[in-house]
Amino acid sequence: MTASSPPTGPEPAFVPHDHHHCVESALAGAEDLVRAKGLRMTPVRRRALEILLERHGAMGAYDVLQRLAEDGFGHQPPVAYRALDFLVEHGLAHRIQRLNAFAACLHPGEDHHAAFLICRGCHTVAEVSADPLRGALDEGAAALGFSVERATIEAMGLCSACREAAA
Repeated sequence: MTASSPPTGPEPAFVPHDHHHCVESALAGAEDLVRAKGLRMTPVRRRALEILLERHGAMGAYDVLQRLAEDGFGHQPPVAYRALDFLVEHGLAHRIQRLNAFAACLHPGEDHHAAFLICRGCHTVAEVSADPLRGALDEGAAALGFSVERATIEAMGLCSACREAAA
């Protein structure tokens, strides 16, 4: 996949995969991206990203803070918020407004617009390409003389596992 190609295929959140490899690959990519930008991936930033990557879902800042505190990084909310803000600012995580939570970006360093599929049953979150939707949004906005700077698309529903469990 290149910086200009949109993410394709089913997202690992909803399909079986080697999760350990998924996490390790994402962490290595994040380290490379941060280093390429001349920034530093501090231990608390790295651990915050690792916590988000450990499950395919969104986590609230206080959940991340609790995990950071268990690992000896402190109990004060700014510890988590600073790390999460850094991750979001540099494209390593997304803020999921609907859940007031954060999720690791599955395509860091790639120029893409993300949409989030949120399972209302298990709260798993999958990131999919929103490039076609963003194009339509930009066209509609331009017709009104408006320029979209940022948009977050979030869809609630049920993943296949939760649909099967409910049946």
